[in-house]
Amino acid sequence: MEYPQDFRCPISMELMKDPVTISTGVTYDRKNIEKWFFTYKKKTCPATMQPIQNYHITPNHNLKRLIFAWQNGKNSHSLQPSPSSSPSRPPPRPSSKHEEIVSIFKTIETTPFKLSSLKKLRSLVELNDEDRDDFVRLGGVEVLVHVIVVQILVETSDFVSFRSCEEALGILHKVPIYEESDYSVKILSTPECMKAMAIILQRGSSEARFYAVDLFRKLGKVEYDWSGLIQDQGIDFFKSLLELISDELCKKASSYALEVLIDILNAFKKSRIKAIEAGAICVLVELLPDSSRSKCEKILVLIKLLCKCADGRLALLEHGMGVAAVSKKLLNVSDGATKMGVKVLWLICSCHPSERVLEEMLIYGSVKKLLALLHVSGRSSTKDKALKMLKLHGNAWKRFPCFSSELNDYLG
Repeated sequence: MEYPQDFRCPISMELMKDPVTISTGVTYDRKNIEKWFFTYKKKTCPATMQPIQNYHITPNHNLKRLIFAWQNGKNSHSLQPSPSSSPSRPPPRPSSKHEEIVSIFKTIETTPFKLSSLKKLRSLVELNDEDRDDFVRLGGVEVLVHVIVVQILVETSDFVSFRSCEEALGILHKVPIYEESDYSVKILSTPECMKAMAIILQRGSSEARFYAVDLFRKLGKVEYDWSGLIQDQGIDFFKSLLELISDELCKKASSYALEVLIDILNAFKKSRIKAIEAGAICVLVELLPDSSRSKCEKILVLIKLLCKCADGRLALLEHGMGVAAVSKKLLNVSDGATKMGVKVLWLICSCHPSERVLEEMLIYGSVKKLLALLHVSGRSSTKDKALKMLKLHGNAWKRFPCFSSELNDYLG
């Protein structure tokens, strides 16, 4: 069988089974180069004859996957189904750009100037679903993750290197992610990759930050464990998300950042304190008045999650317009927004029933809207909370001049 030249070991000229790369950048089959170094005691690179000072051997996982994919492609063409065998799904056929994708991968792995190759790869992946599927099958996710991790975490990233990472992210955000067991998920969710993407979220262009937050959003949908990333990045990660949430130029990036933050606060309760320290309550309260319906609902979900912490409730009350902003959205946006708003008020007035809090709820219309909720037909947990608040603090509210006489009907 004819093997592609790049898949042959320079020593044996046979197909490599365990390709490894030495310090000169040349790749050999492991058993051959180890014999060259450690049995024959050679001190040069077999292909280039350069003197070797460092005998460190690095597995070339990307090339190994390319060889494996090539072998599978060859086998699928040679195997014919037997008449007695049950019908099965045929193996996926390589795309028309299969060889070109393989060639681009090889270039990306060997050249320090990756940007033009990444742009070419991106044009292939964006235009055709078959090429994108072939890209994934050939190990493209791991190739690009390696680029991002090395450029961001290992090497000193100049402008061109950082642009290469942004281009790689632009390709990765086109890759569909379906479930937690997906191989792409395992590669993307490695600590090194997540740390590199978090750095891009902080320092990248607006386009690159959008790609990063989109990948975080996709990983959140397959139940990624955020704890390691949050412990590593701390409040800086939350500040980056809040900055995106506040971005009015890219509404999709803002929406995705809200989704990521909701997922993190739901899944990892200890992260709520860090989000509060990053100024989440202040940012969310100030965005709430002018937010669209969808954004308003997400913001109220986040405020509710943060108000489950004493620090979150205190931050909301210290803001000055916290109670007013939440109250204004009751019965004015959607049932979901009203439900979240009532939960926020319940957490506030049940845990911090100070005279100032109760006065603000009366002045800013919270009490009036809680009364209006009781006239909505049907029973719900939202109405039950509204009634509990009215009964719990009704006697305190009666002392204020703007007290509604209708409240007397609910004070048993």
